[in-house]
Amino acid sequence: MVASRSVVFSSRWGMLLAMAGMAVGTGNIWRFPRIAATNGGGSFLVAWVVFLLLWSIPLLILEFGMGKGTRSGPIGAFAKTLGPKFGWMGAWVAWTATAIMFYYSVVMGWTLRFLWASITGAVPAEPPGAFWAEYAASPEALLTHAIAVGLGVFVVSRGVKGIETAARFLIPSLVILVVILALRALTLPGASAGLAFLFTPDWGALASYEIWLQALTQNAWDTGAGWGLVLCYAIYMRTREDTALNAFVIGFGNNSMSLLAGIMVLCTVFSVMPDAADQIVGAGNEGLTFIWVPQLFGTLPFGRFFLVLFFLALVFAAWSSLIAMIELASRVLMDLGLSRGSAIAVVGIAGLLLGIPSALSMDVFGNQDFVWGVGLMLSGFFFAFAVLRYGVTKWRSEFINTGDSDIHIGAWWDWAMRFVVVQAVVLVGWWLWQVRGDGLAANLTPFATFNVGTVLIQWGVVLVIFISLNRWMVERTLGTGSGFGAYQTEGGQDGGGQDRGGQGGQDRDP
Repeated sequence: MVASRSVVFSSRWGMLLAMAGMAVGTGNIWRFPRIAATNGGGSFLVAWVVFLLLWSIPLLILEFGMGKGTRSGPIGAFAKTLGPKFGWMGAWVAWTATAIMFYYSVVMGWTLRFLWASITGAVPAEPPGAFWAEYAASPEALLTHAIAVGLGVFVVSRGVKGIETAARFLIPSLVILVVILALRALTLPGASAGLAFLFTPDWGALASYEIWLQALTQNAWDTGAGWGLVLCYAIYMRTREDTALNAFVIGFGNNSMSLLAGIMVLCTVFSVMPDAADQIVGAGNEGLTFIWVPQLFGTLPFGRFFLVLFFLALVFAAWSSLIAMIELASRVLMDLGLSRGSAIAVVGIAGLLLGIPSALSMDVFGNQDFVWGVGLMLSGFFFAFAVLRYGVTKWRSEFINTGDSDIHIGAWWDWAMRFVVVQAVVLVGWWLWQVRGDGLAANLTPFATFNVGTVLIQWGVVLVIFISLNRWMVERTLGTGSGFGAYQTEGGQDGGGQDRGGQGGQDRDP
């Protein structure tokens, strides 16, 4: 069903804040500093900016245009763009983001627990990591996971207005907190060493293909491009809202937050524990954030105050991203016929139950993070494939360079879409190569944490289900009755891809 024009963000500012909340998450604050530090610092930044322009921005533009142009969730958007036989691709996009939601609520639960622990003084603990070791994968982690799901559902249950209201509070607060922490880090003695490391490229290091692939992966994971989340929020854009300029604002705004987080963490590390810098930044996302950050702040004057600010920023970042994931999953169920209240209830219950394994087992958490994190790259491939099959130049003129556009997108975007296909294939192949085992049996182990088989088996099950249900999903979403004829494509062109302005059906979102 298409979205009613009355169900829209109240202003561009409100929409941009909601989009920023979707994009800026824990990956900006805990993953970016670690990946930048372990891949050459300034050298990594060069490759990272390149792929912001070659992966993130092109896909963000695409999702803005597709969401606004089709006024449908992922299933309907792909069916209208590619034809009804391809609705399953949209289902894959939505499922991948939803599968991430199941364990992302666990991450938000961690941030809630450490926020409280920093307030009460339970962290930093001795020895380093003692508090984390006792808490992680304990029944207490299950409780914080449940609280996180409840907070996300609470906001989404208020509709678009609730999402916008939350974003108007969370995102400015998050920016202020991260800026304060970055400024504090810059005033520490020895902080210049961290700045030099982060912003001084070793041009010779750029000959390493791993730096480029890590930079591409970071863009795929932390900007929200190709997740379907922007597409979902773009459904609620006002009719005359621009798409391309918004995509640039979100992309550069997101990566600016990553840079601030890098300054905050690396300047603090190089100032407080320069001899242990390699050990700290190489400790993994959880180790860096929940073991070493408390230790770092514990050595500073007013350390507890700044530690509280750090974990409060993490809570806000996780919460705003979780809201977008819950909204996407709920949007799909609404498109399939459920009322908004029923859809959100189903998503909330499913999120609570299916997040339990990741809350109780770090092995399950790591497995799901890997399987569906790599799955996002397949989602990016599907998006690019959709517009290429439609006719990339034609799609650009109809969905991006409209009469409401503030800036004109040229033919570079057409080539960027073709390159996204190549990037997605290379990334999937590279990440599967990283977890290869010796021999067929080792590669097809379905329950290993990191393994080729666990990825392919889980992907295969999901794809078989969605392809089998494709006809039912598309007919329920588009309201075509028996009709795979209503949106048939001819020569790569779609008969239903234009914004129908709310005339094609009634939205069930009140």
